[in-house]
Amino acid sequence: MTGAGTLFDVTFVLAAPFWLLMIFAPAWSVTTRIISSPLTAVPVAVLYAVLVAPVFPEVWAAVTGPELTGFQELMTLPNGAAAVWAHIIAWDLLVGQWMFLQGRKLGFSPWLMGPLLVLAILLSPLGLLVFLALRAVRRNAARPVAPGG
Repeated sequence: MTGAGTLFDVTFVLAAPFWLLMIFAPAWSVTTRIISSPLTAVPVAVLYAVLVAPVFPEVWAAVTGPELTGFQELMTLPNGAAAVWAHIIAWDLLVGQWMFLQGRKLGFSPWLMGPLLVLAILLSPLGLLVFLALRAVRRNAARPVAPGG
């Protein structure tokens, strides 16, 4: 396995403990304290920096002049694909943390949040959309009804 391949494998391992806390220990006070910190994504962000360094010109070209062919070429490079994966894992973790904290604030059941967080791990944008819809419903339901209405 290449260095990029090993780092690709390590990427999710660095984020997994935080996901496990949010899904399997949501009521534990330590979970909320840990998940409230944006520093949870730092190990994955550092890994991203290590992966990007050797392919920085290619990454820079892809993000400053986004075209499908540029991203396709970037994804053919081992460090490029692994860096994109690290990027996804870091941001998915932050989205998951926000969802977890918002869910706690809104009083969502862990039985609801657990599957939503799994969806966020696997298909983050879809998990976020479902969560935002449920959040809107909860907020609308909590609004007081105007007198006479």
